[in-house]
Amino acid sequence: MMMNLELAARYHMLPPGSRVLCAVSGGADSMCLLHLLWSGRGGLGIEVAAAHYEHGLRGEESQRDAEFVERFCREREIACLVEHGDAAAYGRKKHLGIEEAARELRYDFLRRAAAELNCDKIATAHNADDNAETIIFNLCRGGGLGLGGIPPVRGNIIRPLLGCTRAEIEEYLRENSIPHVEDSSNESDAYSRNLIRHHVMPVLRSINPGAVLAAGRAARLLREDEECLEAQAAEFTGRFFDGASLPQRELAALPRAIAARAVRRLCPKTLRLAHVDAALGLCGGSGLAFADLPGIRLRREQGRIYFTPMECLELPDKSLVPGQTLEIPEAGLRLRAEIAEHGGEINDLFKTYCFKYESICGNISCTGRRPGDRLRPIGRGCTKSLKSLFLEAGMTQDQRRLTPVFRDEKGILAVYGLAADERTQARRGEKILRIDIERLQTGR
Repeated sequence: MMMNLELAARYHMLPPGSRVLCAVSGGADSMCLLHLLWSGRGGLGIEVAAAHYEHGLRGEESQRDAEFVERFCREREIACLVEHGDAAAYGRKKHLGIEEAARELRYDFLRRAAAELNCDKIATAHNADDNAETIIFNLCRGGGLGLGGIPPVRGNIIRPLLGCTRAEIEEYLRENSIPHVEDSSNESDAYSRNLIRHHVMPVLRSINPGAVLAAGRAARLLREDEECLEAQAAEFTGRFFDGASLPQRELAALPRAIAARAVRRLCPKTLRLAHVDAALGLCGGSGLAFADLPGIRLRREQGRIYFTPMECLELPDKSLVPGQTLEIPEAGLRLRAEIAEHGGEINDLFKTYCFKYESICGNISCTGRRPGDRLRPIGRGCTKSLKSLFLEAGMTQDQRRLTPVFRDEKGILAVYGLAADERTQARRGEKILRIDIERLQTGR
């Protein structure tokens, strides 16, 4: 088997003069890639180095793999860097799954190793089978934009074996007597990708023996379509985005495929389909409305869609005056305060609050959270910090930042959606300050 030079040439992976860092696990794929690059370095006009990251997940087996890679490179005078880590501890710290944690650590190491060894390319050994399995995995979890599979090139990361099947790689290793190690975790069905490899792919091959390469061709076509649509979305945002907003009418006039990509380009985090639907839903109405997406709030106002990062949003301090209506557009709420007689109703933490009027101290305001905030929630029999209430409710930082807090000059009266303080708990027939709350728009 020859390295897929057509793929490498098509994507300009290995221009003469490149210094390539090969990511080497010691398994069949990476040993094939390392040998191909090292043995062909003269004809390609490149220099080759290697890097191995030991994740600390498989005990003695992991140590064996690291020693194997070091020995292989030493015998051939290939510059090689090895680093040992603890993916499990990193995953716990960052609240990541083992596979995601291991991937983050590995790629961080590869970037640092490339810099240390003065390499301008990082080559990984993903192959055609990996690509097909990734497409199936993304399809199963609903990742529509992931159906383009593994990109042949991403920045300085190249994948020269992406056009080669696993069977071709194994044949190359046999023909050239190249040793490799086996990762025992690859045999376990505990991982989703292994389930696909062991059970789904054999069925697809029984339907079409060339299923792997067919999936690769489909992925290539989808990537080409994606590049075209992304280019149109980039042209639109470059033309119409003023640094804060897009014109509602022009965004609504776009084909959905382009409009969705335009929105994604302006958002700091990955969006799911429901997020995109909420964003584009703002284009179909009028008046003030909101849509909260991961890390950003969209606001429809006066014919434009505004994109405001959540970290830039804070609730302002506003006075709450009996007999008047107060709007808090940042929270998407409208408040109405009135003095009344308590009819025995119970606080509805999302719609109505009843505070004993005689227990209110001074002026009343609606604010955001403040350091050290504490209250005694009705029915809890203890004092709680606002931070602990947020934690109990599982609220994100964005949600915490935009949760209204009702206060008088003595302290907290209530926290919207979470609790009311027992200090101003009212009884039937007592004079109360009643606060009624409604959403500004259903689009929020």
